[in-house]
Amino acid sequence: MGSMISQLVLPFHLLLMLGVSLASLHDHRYNIGDEVPLFVNKVGPLNNPSETYQYYYLPFCQPGELLLEKESLGEVLNGDRLTNTLYQLKFGVEKDGVVLCHKKFDQNDVSKFRAAIIKDYYYQMYFDDLPFWGFVGKIEDELWTLNGKGPKYFLFKHVQFDVLYNGNQVIEIHALSDPNNVVDITEDIDLNVTFTYNVRWNETSIPFKNRMARYSRASAKPVNHQVHWFSIINSIVISVLLMTFFAVSMMQRLKNDLRKWSSGDEEEDKEVGWKYLHGDVFRCPPNMPLLCAVIGAGTQLLTLFCCLFILAFLGVLYPYNRGTLLTSLVIIYTLTSAVAGYSSASFYSQFIETGWERSVTFSAVLFLGPFLLMQFFLNSVAVSFGATLAIPFGTILVIILVYTLIAIPLLALGGIIGYRRRSEFQAPSATKKCAREIPSLAWYRKTPGQMFLAGLLPFSAIVVELHQLYSTLWGYKISTLPGILFFMFIILILLTVTLSIGLTYIQLTVEDHEWWWRSIFRGGSTAIFMFAYSIYFYCKSNMSGVLQTTIFFVYNTCICYAFFLTLGTISLRASLMFTRHIYHAVKSE
Repeated sequence: MGSMISQLVLPFHLLLMLGVSLASLHDHRYNIGDEVPLFVNKVGPLNNPSETYQYYYLPFCQPGELLLEKESLGEVLNGDRLTNTLYQLKFGVEKDGVVLCHKKFDQNDVSKFRAAIIKDYYYQMYFDDLPFWGFVGKIEDELWTLNGKGPKYFLFKHVQFDVLYNGNQVIEIHALSDPNNVVDITEDIDLNVTFTYNVRWNETSIPFKNRMARYSRASAKPVNHQVHWFSIINSIVISVLLMTFFAVSMMQRLKNDLRKWSSGDEEEDKEVGWKYLHGDVFRCPPNMPLLCAVIGAGTQLLTLFCCLFILAFLGVLYPYNRGTLLTSLVIIYTLTSAVAGYSSASFYSQFIETGWERSVTFSAVLFLGPFLLMQFFLNSVAVSFGATLAIPFGTILVIILVYTLIAIPLLALGGIIGYRRRSEFQAPSATKKCAREIPSLAWYRKTPGQMFLAGLLPFSAIVVELHQLYSTLWGYKISTLPGILFFMFIILILLTVTLSIGLTYIQLTVEDHEWWWRSIFRGGSTAIFMFAYSIYFYCKSNMSGVLQTTIFFVYNTCICYAFFLTLGTISLRASLMFTRHIYHAVKSE
């Protein structure tokens, strides 16, 4: 009995290990002279936001023993590597000209710092869970040098920490480098450098609960904010008008078809082509296990997106909440495995009584399989570069245990429940034994033409917000409006549903009854436009290098693939509901 309880407790204990350790208000209260936790994190080039290395990758002053801070799974996946430092900042205690260390640089150290300055390297630290940044050095072009032989490269050797506090709590911190207190590292020569720092404390009236607000304000300029709102409203208006026009015109056409069908007039009856497909339109689709796997994986990812929006509205997800987003992704994806199993098994069992296990298995690997393969490739590249994005072996082992002990049992449980609660597929009309021959179709009625139309219109409605999202993921512009993201997500779903129904109706009117897979491709085609825009975004950005390019395209491929499965599932569900509705109407007539 005891071993059984331990087996049940172990998976949930592992799940709790993934959580983010969020400090309470009491943890952030200090007395005068108390040492406030300060950690160095990472360094990296400014134009490559995902290319980061451990802070001591550059030969900064370092303590005798490097101690890594214990981090959550999300922080590790995010590339955070918090480490102790020689800097000591005590609450309310000011310091002037404190010597951090005397450092002797050889030519290799000088060359390393100079290469970092050429690439605009910055460093990131955390002080009382507040992130702050500073630059490693500066470049003076030849126009600004006295001898005109530039450019010259200078390393900052002095830092001033300006801290704002309210009562006994830290509110804000800045790291300011002194442009006059530098050392010239233009030439490869041995140097002796003394690093120093100052600490200044100033009181502020900003409450503790609002101390993270400045990170949002730092990237949201008023003018751009107004343009952003105008573009969003414009997209919503265009989308609503398009959906209204499309729905009204199609409903009018559909009513006319039903009227002709019910009137029995042979001349008018010839014009209604879709009614002849009542014996073929609900035929079991080909590659049924794979189609059900798409439904299972797409439904799981849709549930994942909805949960993320809920967490954003609750304030759990906010800028620079270390690793919370990635931790949430892992936990929610693990728990929603039951949704994938249930959705795929229940849909499969409506058509075929046996073999639902294959569809559940496919749904488990349809998204996660390609994702893990691409992550393995990315991790290999990151390890070769020594980047912080490289996932340690221990973290990989934890992820494997979590998926094995939690996700797979939940997937199987969802599949069993879906199979046992199955209901036979209720087609409005009997399916014929022999499939009806599909007539020759014009090029614009075939799958590529319909995918282009079904993908272009939703993409044009969300392209502005997509740019904001890419700027958040691959730059330093923080998207702090989850409400707008949610509304655009709803607009995307409504457009996908409307176009899926309309194009399915057009497909049926030309007596093409193979709509199952085509509806998935139509819905998912928006993701193809999203990926194409990511290529354009990369070309317009200042990102460069093998590592950053690999990170960018691997993650964008995974994101767009997730949207393909999600929107494809929504499109299929919408087309199925519409098809059932019109053939029920025909049967009732």
